[in-house]
Amino acid sequence: MISLTLDRYQTMAVAVIVLAFGSWLKKKIPLLERFCIPSPVAGGLVFSILTCILYVSGIAEISFDSSLSEVAMVLFFTSVGFQANVRVLKEGGKDLFLFLVLVIILITAQNGVAVGLSRLLHIDALIGLCTGSIPMVGGHGTAGAFGPVLEDFGITGATTIATAAATFGLIMGSLMGGPLANGLITKKHLQPKDDAAHHENIQETLKGLENYPNAVFALIVCAGIGTILSWLLSKTGMTFPIYIGAMIAAAIFRNIAEISGKFTIHMEEIDSFGSICLSIFLGIAMITLKIWQLADLALPLVILLIGQTALMFVYARFIVFKCMGSDYDAAVIAAGVCGFGMGATPNAMANMQAVREKHGESIKAFLLIPIVGSLFADFINSLIITIFINLI
Repeated sequence: MISLTLDRYQTMAVAVIVLAFGSWLKKKIPLLERFCIPSPVAGGLVFSILTCILYVSGIAEISFDSSLSEVAMVLFFTSVGFQANVRVLKEGGKDLFLFLVLVIILITAQNGVAVGLSRLLHIDALIGLCTGSIPMVGGHGTAGAFGPVLEDFGITGATTIATAAATFGLIMGSLMGGPLANGLITKKHLQPKDDAAHHENIQETLKGLENYPNAVFALIVCAGIGTILSWLLSKTGMTFPIYIGAMIAAAIFRNIAEISGKFTIHMEEIDSFGSICLSIFLGIAMITLKIWQLADLALPLVILLIGQTALMFVYARFIVFKCMGSDYDAAVIAAGVCGFGMGATPNAMANMQAVREKHGESIKAFLLIPIVGSLFADFINSLIITIFINLI
């Protein structure tokens, strides 16, 4: 077998090519555009299938250096942090609490389904937990953290099972979110609250180009300050995502600017550059997927994962959508829940971005999903997983 290793720059170049291919696919295959499938997912999934075929046929194995994906991810979440101004947070306080409760219920339900189905299938309940909220809400990071813990309880290969389940969840969550939201928006004739923001004239767009350097510089500075904040947070003994400090720094920077009026935050340019970083991050994430790991899942585990997929769809479609208001914002939030409920917060953002590009802005969704997904979900998930492990 040929072994091919790409460095960080080559990896990023391939990711960008795959992104372009995904955009081309969406133009050529109307169903992808209609159902709001993100370009990184469309192109990346095809590429991952090709690399899988090369691997399983014994022709070649391609390895990637994904270190630049972390840089792109941090810059993206820095741009998200700029959106969190005090006024908006006050307005969304009640919705934020409600959404947090919904996420807690989702995490509990995922583990309940995993344990319940595993007992029906007469397999160890701890094996079932390997397909619950550990890989679903937790993603690959939590799978890598709790896999060894379950192995210490005698579950051989728990890390491999959880990692494979996380790969499955990432793909399904990315494929499910856009079509779900699109179906709700189309069927119920939902409209964004402020569509005017998406109809800028050419003159404003050209003028905005002058602000790009300052916008990018602000992102970079906040990302740098964020590393210090993240280091300080780590001293509490708790585990936080690497980008959380950058989000906090950006939020502080934004609110100081608004309160003082001494300098301007170019939000449109920041959002645009953040979207570019998100696309690069997801492009790298998709091309580095090892789909062949799914082949190791036995039939009982496949059934467990199908159960998680069904739970996610029903919960997002009928519970989250209804509880969050049954409006346009609720539909976009449902798409986001599918993303981080079966994968990771960046996947949630990509789902919502695909919906936004087709239907319009949702300030509430782009505020709630990253705050809950980044600040609370992993922490709450770890607590609930620990409770389930001890109860079993």
